[in-house]
Amino acid sequence: MFIFLFLTAAQLAGIISSFHALMGTRTSQGTVAWLVSLNTFPVLAVPAYWIFGRNNFNGYVSARQENDASLKEIIQKLFQNHPHAFLETDKSHPGAHAAEKLARLPILKGNKVELLLDGEKTFASIFEGIEAAASYVLVEFFIVKDDELGRNLKNLLIRKATEGVAVYFLYDEVGCQGLPASYLEDLRASGVEANNFHTRKGPKNRFQINFRNHRKIVVTDGSTGWVGGHNVGDEYMDGGKEFDSWRDTHLKIQGPATLALQLTFVEDWNWATDTILTLDWERGFQAVGNQEILVIPSGPADFRETATLMFTHAINSAEERIWIASPYFVPDEGVLNALELATLRGVDVRILIPDEPDHMLVYLAAFSYLKKAGSGVKVWRYTEGFMHQKVMLIDQSVASVGTANFDNRSFRLNFEITAMVVDPGFNLEVEKMLLADFARSEEMDPEAIDDKSIWFQLLSRAASLASPIL
Repeated sequence: MFIFLFLTAAQLAGIISSFHALMGTRTSQGTVAWLVSLNTFPVLAVPAYWIFGRNNFNGYVSARQENDASLKEIIQKLFQNHPHAFLETDKSHPGAHAAEKLARLPILKGNKVELLLDGEKTFASIFEGIEAAASYVLVEFFIVKDDELGRNLKNLLIRKATEGVAVYFLYDEVGCQGLPASYLEDLRASGVEANNFHTRKGPKNRFQINFRNHRKIVVTDGSTGWVGGHNVGDEYMDGGKEFDSWRDTHLKIQGPATLALQLTFVEDWNWATDTILTLDWERGFQAVGNQEILVIPSGPADFRETATLMFTHAINSAEERIWIASPYFVPDEGVLNALELATLRGVDVRILIPDEPDHMLVYLAAFSYLKKAGSGVKVWRYTEGFMHQKVMLIDQSVASVGTANFDNRSFRLNFEITAMVVDPGFNLEVEKMLLADFARSEEMDPEAIDDKSIWFQLLSRAASLASPIL
């Protein structure tokens, strides 16, 4: 009798949850996946849905609105005082204008960027920048580990704080779940303000553990910033115990675009702590180069699906080439169709993914999506260790480096950030970098997927069906 009542209650809960999924899930694939699961296996699917299933991040929007309201006057004054830093875009530049509307930030001029390949160069640059900071340091990472690299970062931040530099340290509580309390206690004891992002803050988010703050941002004194694929851990330097090497890309930005990184950090800090930082919004406007940059923050609190639209807009705008490097390739149907249409226009479409997986379900799902992409999309598998970079090359003048992967989680569930650089010279640098990566890769034969065992193909298909809820 008890089992009958329990199963009946579970079925009713599945039906009720189905209505919520039908009205609230952002994609048709995700909706179908949850509806089938909730009504077929309600005992397992109902708790999974209320923990993992939502796409809307409650509370951050109102916090952002309050924050933006307080910063609106400052930003307007900056616009008036520094018109040279803003690129004028209007309907005569529909591509750039749409990108700005999508980012909710302007394209900024007068920047200098440096492409940082792999961990040694990246963290040498970041540590040198923190060392030189005179006023404040903003640090935000998805993963921070208490290993050699993590301790080096901790010790440097502690030293800067004891020198009187204001240090703000923000981390994702899921990504840093293995970080010992002593690491944070040491930081706080020295005067570093350390806080987690609080993805479960607020009554509606209390049981929701599916969101992540996947951003990696460092800003010093409002004039220099870093963004890219690296987290803080020894494996990001040499591959660790699991991989022979680690291939990643970061970006150093000097100039006005640094303030867009700073604004993103301020919004995240405001959500986490209910406080708005008082920072330098003037120093960053000093022009140090001639490169144009659009910083695109994205996340589940956005009204639009910013990351999805960013990739789709880039693919649709490409006339000659669109090269994408990502550790995960699990796009939705719309992005997949855009890639196929690009090949029909004669665009050189290349996807670079790792040969060695670190997440088996995503690895299996990628094969199904690669088959759907069609023979016009050329796919390379990087064979020298694990490739973790998130890079995009568009035609001859645009390239991006950021934190967003080419999958549903980055498209809809993670807080991400991407820097899009408009500069032919930087485009050539990225081209040279990716050509070297292709030389360390093997091009896939789309027909080779059909040669794999029927069990592999079934698992690949099942993983792809689950991808909207991963």
